Amino acid sequence: MESTLYDYETAARERLPRPVWDFLAGGSGTESMLNTSREALDRLTLRPRCLVDVSDCRPDTSLLGSPLPAPLGIAPMAYHQLAHSDGELATARAAGASGTLLTVSMFASRALEEIAAVAGGPLWLQLYWLRRREPMLDLIRRAERAGYRALVLTVDAPRIAHRPRDVRNGFALPAGIRAANVDPAVMTATHSAAAGQSAIARHAREQFDSSITWKDLAWLRERTELPLVLKGVLTAEDAELAVQYGVDALVVSNHGGRQLDFATPAPDALPEIADAVAGRCQLILDGAIRHGADIAKALCLGADAVFVGRPVLWGLAHSGSDGVAAVLRTLMREFDEVMALMGAPDVQAFHRSGIARK
Repeated sequence: MESTLYDYETAARERLPRPVWDFLAGGSGTESMLNTSREALDRLTLRPRCLVDVSDCRPDTSLLGSPLPAPLGIAPMAYHQLAHSDGELATARAAGASGTLLTVSMFASRALEEIAAVAGGPLWLQLYWLRRREPMLDLIRRAERAGYRALVLTVDAPRIAHRPRDVRNGFALPAGIRAANVDPAVMTATHSAAAGQSAIARHAREQFDSSITWKDLAWLRERTELPLVLKGVLTAEDAELAVQYGVDALVVSNHGGRQLDFATPAPDALPEIADAVAGRCQLILDGAIRHGADIAKALCLGADAVFVGRPVLWGLAHSGSDGVAAVLRTLMREFDEVMALMGAPDVQAFHRSGIARK
């Protein structure tokens, strides 16, 4: 019997220490947002078309000029070594085996250059805006030299939200796991465990710059020629501003339920954002992707592609690079089947008319 993504979730929960599992799986506040994006996708049904030639379905597409075998990429997630000792190297090998896009977190537990050396697919670099801009600029220069193809600025985290599991566990990074690409002086707080506190949240309070505005994007634009992607946009108003400021792509995301509690679920926000940008920049739906049908639903809602997050870490915890590769293969196989049964020979065949709400 073939495994589903939920089989990898079960295995990861059993294998990982409880505080690590809670850090990866937990949400903010009441944790209401952990399920809302999944529920939003489950409210959608597919409307297939018949008598369409689907003898040669083409799931391939491109994001910001990079060809992809399917409209699927890996979301930025910090510290892959929490799930497996090979960390981002294992993830990059698995992504590269199929040409899948990997978005590397600025808080990756492996060096940018090491990851690039084993990656066979396109790489993007994710950034948080720090109070000290020199470490950001250093990362950007290193990414440019290593062949990364875009910068992803996370904009929904001016501070880290209260995450009750991490507070209850007094979570701090275990010894031997660190942000390999950031000056250790910037990361000291992440290793300082204290009862009733999250070291990750304490680090963010010390280091994240919560004063940045849209005008700061001009500063970033002047210092790199890489395409700029904003992650964490949930409204048409912000999407319009992003286009005006020359952003190349948006990741429609509620941060995996780890930031604003009671926010609009990303799948519900996507249609208004797609209508607002009207093709002027590319759109990626992030979060709650658990089946190939979810990719089809996202395309119908207006996305150009999706990002998958936690299931990649589940596969990593299960069996390293092989587990990640299996997760990606499962999603691609399911999506290929959905394309044929939907009467969609290519990704351009998905439109708003292809879905209905329960």
